[in-house]
Formats: sequence, C-alpha cells, structure tokens
Amino acid sequence: MPPSPFSSQFSSGDATADRRADYARMLAEGGDFAAAAELMEQALELTPGWAAGWFRLGEYRDKAGLAGAADAYRQTLVLRPDDVFGARLKLALIGAEQTPDRPPSRYVEGLFDDYADRFDTALVEKLGYSVPGKLAGLVTPHGPFRNTVDLGCGTGLFGAEIRGRTGRLEGFDLSLNMLAKAQAKGLYDHLDQSDLSLASDASGLFGNLSPHRADLVSAADVLMYLGSLETVFPLVLELLLPAGLFAFSVEDAGEGAGFVLRDSLRYAHSEAFIRALLSRFGLDLLRAENTVIRMDAGKPVHGILFLSQKPG
Repeated sequence: MPPSPFSSQFSSGDATADRRADYARMLAEGGDFAAAAELMEQALELTPGWAAGWFRLGEYRDKAGLAGAADAYRQTLVLRPDDVFGARLKLALIGAEQTPDRPPSRYVEGLFDDYADRFDTALVEKLGYSVPGKLAGLVTPHGPFRNTVDLGCGTGLFGAEIRGRTGRLEGFDLSLNMLAKAQAKGLYDHLDQSDLSLASDASGLFGNLSPHRADLVSAADVLMYLGSLETVFPLVLELLLPAGLFAFSVEDAGEGAGFVLRDSLRYAHSEAFIRALLSRFGLDLLRAENTVIRMDAGKPVHGILFLSQKPG
C-alpha cells in the first residue's frame, strides 16, 4: 500500500530528536515497538510540536500494546487539524472514535503525492495490480465511447487501457503529483484536480465543463478512499449522459458488512451495500465480478468490479 504521507515530513528540525527517531524506527523495524516508543517519547520531549513524531509514537504504542496510543494520535490532530497523517482513521481502528464516513481529503492527497514517483512500479510490478485491465475488459464490449471521465485517474493506468476506445478522455485526481505523471503520458485530453468528497460545485469536475457529458465514468481503485460513497454517486449521475456507464472497483468487505475501515486505512465495501447504493441512485447493475485486485504483504486482496448503467 502507499506509504503514510508523513514520510516526506519526518524531520523535527532538531538533530538530536531526529537521531532518536531514527533509532526508534530501526527498533520498530526489528519488532521492538516498546523500545521504539520510549525513544520517540524522548525525541518529543525535545520537539513537542512535531506532529509527525506524535503520529509515529501512536503507531509504536499501538503495536506494542501500550497505553497512550489514542493520546498520541489526538495530539497529532491538535498540531495538524487538517489530519494529513490520517490520525482520525487510526483512532477509529483502535476503537477510540467512530469510523468516519470518509477519510480527510488532505490525508489522501498527501498519501498519493508522496507515492506518485514510484506508483506504477510499486503497484503493477510488485503488487500485481490488475484492476485497470480488468475494468477495461468489462466496458470494452460496450464501446467505443464518445467521452470517458476517469475519476481518481492517478498516473493514467486505466487511461492507457481505454484510450483507444474513447474519442475524448478526461482525468481527475486529488493528487497534483499523480496528475503530473498522467500528463507526461500524453493520454488525456483534459486533466484537473478534483475532490470526490465534495458537492458538485466544489468538486472540480465541472466548472467550465458541462454536466451530463460522459458516456463512460470510471473509478478504478478509488472508492476505497471514500468510505460511505454518499458524495460519489450524485457526482457520477451528474457526469453521465442517459444510458451512460459507470465502471468501478471496491475492496470486498464480505458478507453482511456495509463498509468497513481496514488496517490498511482503506475502506472495503460489501456487494450488498453497493447494490443498494446503485438501486437508491437509480443505476442499473449490468455486471458484478469478484476478483483479486492486487497483493498486499504477500496476500491477495479480494475485490469486486461493477459495471452499471444510467437509464436511457
């Protein structure tokens, strides 16, 4: 999975504190999380305003089974209310807060800004990521398309799969670094930043672009960063032409669950939950396909591909 967005911010500005944090990291990599937490506490005595340090302390305390992990995560939020590190998600995982309906946008943006340079290599070559090709396989028989809107386009992996089957290709992503990588591939007719957790007038999907312009909207490995999806489906409906297709993937939460937050800080959704959303928003389900979407820590991550259609 992508690294935490604090990887680019992991310096306290104090050389002694940084050395102790480095030793703590090495201890944690060796599995001694209690000792790592003790060293991080020492580092934070020198730099109490270091938000990334408090977040790391929360992780060490949590993994060591020590008290105070929630306190460390809450201190992170005091110092960084924008929650760039995903501290509120961590609080939910340890039962200290309710699971939020969606992650903080700044956390997701930072996550992928950090990951952009090695995204293609890490995800495709090392983790066997296969969603773009599989999703393209679902939609290709229904093409060619006049205009495809690729939500959460990332570096353009789905764009590369669909480019030859669409007259126009638009890509939107929260991460500017990801968009720069997509731009370099020369696949898209239009690229822009967007936030799918916001209402249409603030989402970045419209502006000078008209609503109801796409006969295909895609979201490959995007919805696991959006939780309840209550903001996503209205945006998709506003993008789609009558009889337009919405193709997307989710991580499979299994039977009986709605959506759940996993240790990876990604959300998983059940097939029943997605079917209910499609019905509620008036989209017809054409196909649902269970598949392995990638590997994570040597284990397969199971997902579901969906192909749906707006009534004509």
